[in-house]
Amino acid sequence: MKKLILVSMLYQVTDLVRKVEPELAGKTVTYIPTAGIVEEIDGMIENETNTLQSLGLKVDVLDVSYASYESIVSALTKNDIIFVGGGNTFYLLQELRRSGADKIVVQEVDKGKLYIGESAGAVIACPDIGYCSGMDSPEKAPDLTDYTGLGLVDFYIVPHIGNEEMGEAAKKAVEEYNSRLDLEVITDKQVIQVEDKNFKIL
Repeated sequence: MKKLILVSMLYQVTDLVRKVEPELAGKTVTYIPTAGIVEEIDGMIENETNTLQSLGLKVDVLDVSYASYESIVSALTKNDIIFVGGGNTFYLLQELRRSGADKIVVQEVDKGKLYIGESAGAVIACPDIGYCSGMDSPEKAPDLTDYTGLGLVDFYIVPHIGNEEMGEAAKKAVEEYNSRLDLEVITDKQVIQVEDKNFKIL
């Protein structure tokens, strides 16, 4: 069964994640910080690692922008969970595709491995990421010409609604695309729980 947890900010919803997945303790998560590294977010990897560890997880950090294909395959197939962090969605998709990690992620999720996507990591699970160009800068991914996402879900998530910094861009995305795309909008304190083709917002 395909299982995803899509969020705006993981550290804000750890209690909800525990309710959705009470058996996390002792499992190993592949944490892909690539989207945030290009944005040069201070202390991001350390903070995200601490959040994942607070859920009882062992953390294996995998930056797909420079990891070898062999290490990407090894981490994504052997570890129990995949967590893709926030940052620039376009750069994230560019590097997932360039490294070949995109296909492995989809393959593992299709087999039933839990996927946790935060912000950019949630958006790339959608059929296409072009709708978030007002929230992220496509210029940070100069080699990305095809905005087709991973297609793990068939809707389009808009994270950070109501957020002090990112909320205005999220609101504009909703106004622009609401009549054209099947949008699902969440605040920083909500979670989208996906099981196969069914989902609910918590």
